Amino acid sequence: MDDFEVPPLRSLSDFLLESARFSTPAINNPSRWANRIIDNLLYYQTNYILTAVLIFLIVGTLNPKSMLLGILTIVVIFAIFIYFSNNRVEVHRFKRNHPFVCFLLILLSCFLSLKVFGGLLVFLWGVTLPLAMIFIHASLRMRNLKNKMGKKLESLGLKRTPMGILLFQLGLEEQARS
Repeated sequence: MDDFEVPPLRSLSDFLLESARFSTPAINNPSRWANRIIDNLLYYQTNYILTAVLIFLIVGTLNPKSMLLGILTIVVIFAIFIYFSNNRVEVHRFKRNHPFVCFLLILLSCFLSLKVFGGLLVFLWGVTLPLAMIFIHASLRMRNLKNKMGKKLESLGLKRTPMGILLFQLGLEEQARS
């Protein structure tokens, strides 16, 4: 953990305003486009994390009940999935012994799913909107010299950042090192 480093917050001028240069990505050259995205993800990662948190909080503030309902729905769905994954034999035996109860439980779960669908959409909107904004910025923002140097330091292993670790875990270390 000695080599773990949180990069500095880049200035608003560098991130969006005066000195920022934007252009359409080279869509016909996917490796060049991927390099631009990875460079920007590594260089502006602190700005991206702050942007994602702010957008998530704004969406949550606009619809607090729906956001909490969506978060609760995701947690319950995840807990049910884990329970069914760990207790397959018991669940299968229950389904075989009580088919009518299982049918009623399926109807009830469908009804509840429709009831909480709005909250689930608000939560998903709160998660996907920041990701879309980050992807668009990383695709359109042209790289600069500091950006390229930061990527080289990350790829040489001289410093490790949260985004570098995430890209490594996603299997994008080859693109991050080139």
